[in-house]
Amino acid sequence: MSDLKNVQPLADFNWDEFENGSSLEVSKQELEKAYDETLNKVSEHQVVEGTVISIDKKEVIVNIGYKSDGIIPASEFRYNPDLKIGDKVEVYVENQEDKKGQLVLSHKKARLSKSWDLVNAALENEEVIQGYIKCRTKGGMIVDVFGIEAFLPGSQIDVHPIRDYDVFVGKTMEFKVVKINQEFRNVVVSHKALIEAELEAQKKEIISKLEKGQILEGTVKNITSYGVFVDLGGVDGLIHITDLSWGRVSDPHEVVALDQKINVVILDFDDEKKRIALGLKQLTPHPWDALDENLKVGDHVKGKVVVIADYGAFVEIAPGVEGLIHVSEMSWSQHLRSAQDFLHVGDEVEAVILTLDRAERKMSLGIKQLKEDPWEEIEVKYPVGSKHTAKVRNFTNFGIFVELEEGVDGLIHISDLSWTKKVKHPSEFTQVGANIDVVVLEIDKENRRLSLGHKQLEENPWDKYEEIYTPGSIHTGKITEMMDKGAVITLNEGGEGFATPKHLVKEDGTQAQLGEELEFKVIEFVKETKRIILSHSRTFEAGKEEKPVRKHPVKKEAAPAINNVAATTTLGDLDTLAALKAKMEKGE
Repeated sequence: MSDLKNVQPLADFNWDEFENGSSLEVSKQELEKAYDETLNKVSEHQVVEGTVISIDKKEVIVNIGYKSDGIIPASEFRYNPDLKIGDKVEVYVENQEDKKGQLVLSHKKARLSKSWDLVNAALENEEVIQGYIKCRTKGGMIVDVFGIEAFLPGSQIDVHPIRDYDVFVGKTMEFKVVKINQEFRNVVVSHKALIEAELEAQKKEIISKLEKGQILEGTVKNITSYGVFVDLGGVDGLIHITDLSWGRVSDPHEVVALDQKINVVILDFDDEKKRIALGLKQLTPHPWDALDENLKVGDHVKGKVVVIADYGAFVEIAPGVEGLIHVSEMSWSQHLRSAQDFLHVGDEVEAVILTLDRAERKMSLGIKQLKEDPWEEIEVKYPVGSKHTAKVRNFTNFGIFVELEEGVDGLIHISDLSWTKKVKHPSEFTQVGANIDVVVLEIDKENRRLSLGHKQLEENPWDKYEEIYTPGSIHTGKITEMMDKGAVITLNEGGEGFATPKHLVKEDGTQAQLGEELEFKVIEFVKETKRIILSHSRTFEAGKEEKPVRKHPVKKEAAPAINNVAATTTLGDLDTLAALKAKMEKGE
């Protein structure tokens, strides 16, 4: 308490101002004014430069000389992995104070405000710029360039085809701007463009040292359906699928694998187009050169069908050694057929060597030769007069072609189908694919054709008809076909005859009709031409002519005969006159 007593009040202290608080308030405003003058003038929505004062995984703290520092997400600096404390960066002032009193900054928006100008300048000046690969997208990658999302096509990532895009996500790489769409503000960048110029120089140097026949080591970089691309150390060459192996290759993957190191030989190259043709099979001897020297025409070989076409099949008897089996050498049959009817790709076959040309590296084979030629002893198996069953192959207007067995064909002439029936076309008699009994009439070994008959299996009925249908004999028959020139009559005893219209007049004067069954008299029979001429009208006309003439009895006491026409007319004559009169009355 003694100490308090010793405290002396200020002589000039203004108690009134203290009580009203005016002196303190003035002092506070002055202090704030003096403090604010030491800070940068900051306006919202403007771009200013700041200094990085702290960096961690989540945030980057930037001092812009304001009363508080700004916090920016570290993700906005992913494009620049080399960022460090003390670096100057541009920031966009979004808010001077948020609810927590914190200065809100954005580096991304600061970059965007100037990025479009920077991107256009980079395209115009062909500058090399840095970008951060954010993620994959359809056909390529999305790259952050100056805060703009640019498109990096998959083909522009590297000079080599990329098999795994994901390994590039999160990387910062150098790029060149190759295309800008001003209307939609789309930007396309390329990393490949940066290294192509360097590679071009390498290519020129490599190509200048190339020589045909030179053997180089390369790496398989891409496999396609038509061949294999090989990296020769900065320049690519192509091994066409036909130059991978002496044998046939359906898929290049059967021979090589990606990233495999292989030796290749240079077959050809083009200085201008920078195309290099490579070979792999040329590093091994041609299989034809290693073919057994003792192999000759007539030998049997085994192989696999590798290619098939309508005209034949290629059979590989050793890797790179093929022979052709023409379709004509697949069967003794002469019918036109496709090779697919006999063989298929992958079939294991045995064949006979027909021709062998080592110089031209060609070989023809046959498989029908493994079977006996059916025409060698045709007379033994199919002698003239022998009977067989054949299959109908096809028709012609003049006959039927049939097959007795594979390679043995024959013709049945239309005239040898039936003894009695007149066949206009073979299709009336049988059908394709049906079986038909035949007898061998003639052998033509040179042309490999048999003449066959069908009617010869039965006895010739005309020998019997000759005895039955004697001229003048009367038989019953049915009209089965009507024509302008007459009618065909099927006779009950067998065979057919023909009658002209005048011989079809019935006794009542009407004309016979189709389907009627009547009596017919044989007018003519010719065995050689198988012709029977018939008449119905003759059956009743002949009867009248043969009737006995009836005369009136004459008494001795009778008066002398009157010498006139009427007196000498017989009863038969009267009948004839009566019939004639009746016809005249009918107007006939």
